[in-house]
Order: sequence, then C-alpha cells, then structure tokens
Amino acid sequence: MAETAPSPEPAARVVRFAWPGGLSARLLWLTVLIVVVANLLILPPNLAAFEEQRLLDRLRAAEVATLVTQTAPNGVVTAQISQKLLASAEVVQVSLGVNNERHLILQMPRLRTTPYLVDLRSNNPLSWMTPFETLFGEGGRMVRVVAKPRFLPGDFVEIVAPNAPLRAELLTQLARLLGIALFTSVLAGAVVYLSLNFLLVRPMQRVTRAMEEFRADPNSPAARLKLSGRRDEIGRAERELDRMQSDLLAALASRARLAALGVAVAKINHDLRNMLTSAQLASERLSASADPHVAKAVPRLERALGRAARLTSDVLAFGRSEEPPPQKRPVALRAALEAAAEDAGLGPGGAALVVAFKGAPMVEADAEQLHRILVNLMANARQAMTASGDGKGQVSVAHSLEDGFDVISFADNGPGLPERAREHLFEPFAGAAREGGTGLGLAIARELAQGHGGDLSLVETGEAGTTFALRLPR
Repeated sequence: MAETAPSPEPAARVVRFAWPGGLSARLLWLTVLIVVVANLLILPPNLAAFEEQRLLDRLRAAEVATLVTQTAPNGVVTAQISQKLLASAEVVQVSLGVNNERHLILQMPRLRTTPYLVDLRSNNPLSWMTPFETLFGEGGRMVRVVAKPRFLPGDFVEIVAPNAPLRAELLTQLARLLGIALFTSVLAGAVVYLSLNFLLVRPMQRVTRAMEEFRADPNSPAARLKLSGRRDEIGRAERELDRMQSDLLAALASRARLAALGVAVAKINHDLRNMLTSAQLASERLSASADPHVAKAVPRLERALGRAARLTSDVLAFGRSEEPPPQKRPVALRAALEAAAEDAGLGPGGAALVVAFKGAPMVEADAEQLHRILVNLMANARQAMTASGDGKGQVSVAHSLEDGFDVISFADNGPGLPERAREHLFEPFAGAAREGGTGLGLAIARELAQGHGGDLSLVETGEAGTTFALRLPR
C-alpha cells in the first residue's frame, strides 16, 4: 500500500506571562528596591551629621551664654541668671576643661538621670550609630557633649542637655529624609525602568514573540523578526534568530520534499517492482540465447535490473532516514571501479575511467553500498563533462593510505562546480549542479561513506576539473 505523509502537528498555543510576572515588572521592582536600599544606606550618615550640627549649635550657644559669667562680679552669677542662661542655650550644665581639670561654669540644681556621652573631638567610625541611641533610647535622658571650645580658653568644653528636643528634631529630619528617599526612589526607578524597558526589555519581547509565533506557525509572516540593525548583543540575537529561522524553514521544506518523495516512491514501488520482475524474467530467457553477444550482455542486464529494484527501495528508505548499516567485507577496489564505471556510463566514445594506481588494493566496505557511492561519483563526473561539451574526458582514480584510512580520489577534467552548488553540495535537493537534478546523489554517497565510519569530501574544483576524496577506515 502507498504510504501517506504524516499529518502536521497542531500548532501549540502561545503562552505569555501576565504583566506582574513578566520581565518588565521584575525590572521595575528590582530598580525601586535597589534605589530604596541605596537611600536607606545613606540615612544613618545624614542623621549623624544632622545630630552633630544640632549638638554643636547648642554647645556654641552654651559657650556664648557662659561669657556673661566673665563680666559678673567675682565671676559668680546668681542662680536665677544661671537658669536663664542655661534655658536660653537649652542645656542644663556647662563645664570647661583647662589643664586636664574640669571646671563647672553653669549648672542646674541637680541632674535626675545619668547622661550618655557624645564626643565631637575625634572622628569615630561608629559615630553614625549615635542617632539611633537618641531615637530608640529611653525617653527623658540627658546627653553629654564634649567638643573643642571656640569662644572660651581651654582644652575642651562640655555641656549636658536633655535629648527630648533633639529626638523630636531627629524624627522630623528622619521623616523628611524618608520622603525624599521615597520620591527619588520612585523617580529614579521610573527613569531606569523606562530606559531599560526601551533599550532591553521591549527588544527582547520582540525576539521572544517572534520565537513563539515561529513555534506556533513557522510559515506565518508574523513569525519572521524584522531586524532593527542594532550592533549590540540584542542585534546579534536578532540576526542569529533570523538565520536560525531561515535554516529551519529550509530544513522543513527539505523534510516536506523528502516526505513527498517517500509517498511518491511508495505509490510507484509496487508497479515498478512488477515491471522489473517481468524484465528479469525476460533476461533469463535471453540468457538461453545462442548469440554470444546476447549471452555477454545478459549478466550486465541482470545486475542492472537487480540494482534498480534495490535502489527503488533504497530511495524510499532514504526518505525515511533509515539507511541500513553496512555489511563490511574485503572488496577488490579495481574490480569495484570497473563495475561502477560500466553502470555509470563510462567507456569508449565518451568519458573514460583511468585507474591511477598499481596493484590490487582491497578495501573494507559493503560491496553494494560502495558500488552506489562509486556510481554516483562517476555519473556526476560524466554528466558534468557531457553538459560542458561532447562528453569526452576522463575520470582519474587514485588510491593511498593515510592514518589508517583508504583514501580514494576521483578527479575529472570537467568545468568544475558552480558556486550555488558548492554552498549546499551534500544537502538533499539543494546541491544539484545541473538543471533538473535532485541533488540526492552526493547526499546519498556521503551518508553511505559516513555509515562506514569514513567520509566523502570535496577537495578542489575549478576550470581544470573537480576532485572528490572518499575515506574508508581500514
């Protein structure tokens, strides 16, 4: 029965992620998070600088207030004046250090709590932590501040002040900084998001959409990506995707042609086999003829009919990509070349076979598959010389040993291969060098050679001719 081509698989539905789970949303949240973290990291130094400035302001105010004591009689002020001076400076105690001795200048009647120390004379690496003690410490505490004096003579000046007003100012500053951080985070996040979305995300979405459309329907015009001409990684991805789509379309077209070929061969295979069977019966009758010329031609006819029947099945097998494994055995190379030349049409009056080696080398190969390789190569050479002139010329075959391989070289003196044939020389239906050719000959020959563990390659081609090299492992 005739085989039918496999029905195409239904196009897969393209699944796209909703916006919250897409790359754009993740990029937006990541940008905002990075900016927020950056702003949070600079909050403590800002608060520490703000607190230091406020404490210095109080300390300088306290210094100015103590200058009044220098004009008082005997340097002594009344308790009422002392309280007013301390209240104007918002402190409860002022001391001055001279010669490592601490002198109390102004003081409230008594301190109710033990103050914590803030020393502004040196740059402490952990000074950024001071605002946290003011903000999150116990309420109603006192802070003792020590700094170098500006208006008073001495080694240091020291004040003690309640931390409640400072804490309120720090909270206000913290709220202000958080508002600024929130605003800059949203603004910077929006700018970075829109920039990256325009430069990266949207182009990648175009590439992804083209891949999804191509997977769903390779022949859809929407599946082909329009190149943006960019010279960065996005542009490289676009160009590589375009090349990949072109290669896949060519492969799909080749596969479709192979499937059509298999269907066609399957349809004619039955009838052709019947015809060949009838021809074989006729050749058997001819073998009984007394004519010596007929008796000499009958074996060749029988071999040709048998190979024709096998080739019909082999073409169908090639369409299914099921080439049988080779059954290797020693084969006389000279005899194989002469038999293949006869079937390829090489002989007197046309292209001739020239065996350019001495002796009788043996090669390890499947005799039938080797015959097919040789016939394809010689037939291609004869057809090239026939298309370029009167068909006269020669195919020279040489043999050598290289790294454990038998290397058989085929050199003709034809016109050489055209450029379009060289680009896809061993591709089915794509490497035909002549009008009407299928391009299957070299593709089949190379597949058979590789099945032996060797290879078939083009050595050179030009106006002086073309040379192929067949490598078979010993």
